[in-house]
Amino acid sequence: MALIKSISGIRGTIGGRSGDGLTPLDVVKFTAAYGYWVRQRHPENRTVVIGRDGRLSGEMVSKLVSATLQGLGLNVVDLGLSTTPTVELAVTGEKAAGGIILTASHNPIQWNALKLLNEDGEFISEKDGAEVLAIAESEAIDFAEVRKLGSYRTDDTWLQKHIDAILALPLVDREVIAARKFRIVVDAVNSTGGIVVPMLLEALGVETVQKLHCEPTGQFAHNPEPLPENLRDIIHEIEKNEYDLGIVVDPDVDRLALICEDGSPFGEEYTLVAVADYVLKNRPAESGPGNTVSNLSSTVALRDVTQKYGGKHSASAVGEVNVVALMKEVGAAIGGEGNGGIIYPDLHLGRDALVGIALFLTHLAKFGKSASILRRTYPNYYISKNKIELTPTIDVDAVLEQIKTKYAKNPINTIDGVKIEFDKEWVHLRKSNTEPIIRIYSESDTLSTADYLANKIISDIKEVISAKR
Repeated sequence: MALIKSISGIRGTIGGRSGDGLTPLDVVKFTAAYGYWVRQRHPENRTVVIGRDGRLSGEMVSKLVSATLQGLGLNVVDLGLSTTPTVELAVTGEKAAGGIILTASHNPIQWNALKLLNEDGEFISEKDGAEVLAIAESEAIDFAEVRKLGSYRTDDTWLQKHIDAILALPLVDREVIAARKFRIVVDAVNSTGGIVVPMLLEALGVETVQKLHCEPTGQFAHNPEPLPENLRDIIHEIEKNEYDLGIVVDPDVDRLALICEDGSPFGEEYTLVAVADYVLKNRPAESGPGNTVSNLSSTVALRDVTQKYGGKHSASAVGEVNVVALMKEVGAAIGGEGNGGIIYPDLHLGRDALVGIALFLTHLAKFGKSASILRRTYPNYYISKNKIELTPTIDVDAVLEQIKTKYAKNPINTIDGVKIEFDKEWVHLRKSNTEPIIRIYSESDTLSTADYLANKIISDIKEVISAKR
């Protein structure tokens, strides 16, 4: 069992003992703390939006969350089966004081989470998150008396409102997409993407939409993280039949992975690169060059594309809240994370696979050639993504400090873990916010070099851990 409290929200495995997993007691405790924080922050605004992905525990968790918020005197607007970006949009659309998304994103079926939003439909800051956790620990929460309990209503219109907002964007061109008569297959890993992605594609005029694992049963057909090794079904479908593109989303539809017409992955890192290329190329001249932001673990290909159009690329600590904060600071035209997360501020400041799909399809349609040819127009870098499982006895900070000392002669960035720069390569080590692991990402212009660098650092880490035992 696991229960992780971080800037990404309250995330844990369902079942077990309270405090060791995301049990009903834990759901109520942290929802109450968040609701009390909202009430203190917005005493005149009692509306909170909630929505969930399709996982098996979603309905149970949703009922607990709704009842707890009502018990605090808050009025719940429940979107039901929805997506993370849709809930984010609905918070501002409903003029709510905050929102909770019930999803463990790419984590396996036994996980669920409370993702906490502020009144701007953005993830709460680290400071705000610390306040919520302090309230939860103190349990000093006043609930509403019986005549002041909150209300509850459902609203199933926000998926369509989200799609309408995307169609209204100047850089989304439905006519040029429809003219290409695209044939597209969608893998939504049996969650809510199976509802909304086909809706979006049909609204964009895509000629053929083939659904794969699109029933939102919560019985994930494969590991829900949209990495190439988990996408054999859609790759096989593309190789067997003729499609222009494969689209894969994670359970809460904030990450986007693409498969080319020949069955080759477009590259999770290159989703953002391609969309940024289109956005920056078509930026109004009077607005000047566009800046971009990604996190320290994302490919430098985004930097190359940004500089091509005269803009400046900046790197933030990992985590959507950190990317968004830096995007605001530098006035970024587009940003995101190299895991397929696209943040397009003209719509809203949150990772959104749906707006990513619409912008990418417009880009591909105007490009006029295949997805695989489009991919070859971008600089070629390879990222090796690895991880080391942690045990409670490992002092991760001490391990990272020793690695930093070992490579002290190299340029090192410590705003988020340890990032070591080499001649044309880098390695980034950091504790995960969502799982008990150390992530080790490395990048080079060849996969063999990236793998070598990652394995060298992994060997160094194991050596440090062994020496401390």
